[in-house]
Amino acid sequence: MEVAPTAASKAVTSVYNEVKEYYGKTLKNKSDLKSNACVPSAKPVPAYVRKVIAGIHPDVVAKYYGCGLVVPECLEGFRVLDLGCGSGRDCYMLSQLVGEKGHVTGIDMTEDQLEVAQKYVDYHMQRFGYKKPNVNFVCGYIEALAEAGLEEKSYDIIISNCVVNLSPDKTSVLREAYRVLKDGGELYFSDVYSDARIPEDLKANTVLWGECLSGALWWEDLTRLAEEVGFCKPRLVTASIITVGNKELEKLLGDYKFVSATYRLFKLPKGSEKRSCLVMYNGDITGSEESFEFDAQFTFKVDKVMEVDGDVASLLSNSRFAEEFTFQPQEVNTSASGGCWAKPKAVSRNPFELVQQLGSASVTASTGGCCAGQESC
Repeated sequence: MEVAPTAASKAVTSVYNEVKEYYGKTLKNKSDLKSNACVPSAKPVPAYVRKVIAGIHPDVVAKYYGCGLVVPECLEGFRVLDLGCGSGRDCYMLSQLVGEKGHVTGIDMTEDQLEVAQKYVDYHMQRFGYKKPNVNFVCGYIEALAEAGLEEKSYDIIISNCVVNLSPDKTSVLREAYRVLKDGGELYFSDVYSDARIPEDLKANTVLWGECLSGALWWEDLTRLAEEVGFCKPRLVTASIITVGNKELEKLLGDYKFVSATYRLFKLPKGSEKRSCLVMYNGDITGSEESFEFDAQFTFKVDKVMEVDGDVASLLSNSRFAEEFTFQPQEVNTSASGGCWAKPKAVSRNPFELVQQLGSASVTASTGGCCAGQESC
């Protein structure tokens, strides 16, 4: 059994123990949750993802408490880490997507959950037709990945599904994630966020914390903490409003509002150049053969030229997506095409505002210039 990090205070240790008790003993399955924080993804689940989830053992799925869908694209052959893997549902889902040459590691501090995950390793490897396991599970704290034996720059992608909010030390979670990611790597995660900072008296409520509510970050603090650690500015993928659905808990929370949101955080090599350019998606990513939705602002259609700013150009060209695009300096293409290329959507960085925009026609992609309404471009 792993012990809590030595620097942890008694209060932090208490949070660990309460979360372990809540997710290991109190909750037997998803129906035992007292709120609606673990809501379905705001995005439709792609057919290829539904197919791989269908291959996961029912006992593993029954103890899944995620608040979104964490399936980053372009996974074949890569190394993935799941922070707070629980019963292993997402690990087994990603096991099929990285393939036999890829690998997935799940880490969790709740031994009861890990027992379920580890119990079905052989079952899933046989079902997937793999000669040897491409999944392993580690007992440890997501704030202390080094103590759990996870090496620096050892993963291409990190995912997390409704877990960071349960941590009493979110800065350490992000710092450790940054440390174990390779240059160009990505933290792709779904979590619960609040519209303001939650006061200490609500954070002390065991049920509110265990239900992923009182431990939620104010969404603006995520941007600040991520950049302090070294990540690029977070890219908001999607969001959906959380309705608590429990009158007693709603009364305790008062006017605080919550949203489930998915973000992409990239670790770029030091000194990466940031220049706006034109890009064209080649359509080779599994499940995104016609178009690739990078985030709420940028959706790339196959063989269509699109203008991207310096930040996005740097993310695409320095990550695993580099081979999926053709890049061209914007000034090179200007005279030849007369500026005929797609533009990104105009969306808010505020996940609460994004929810409203997602339901509005105003978020429709703007193509601008001569491309407006013309398929020929």
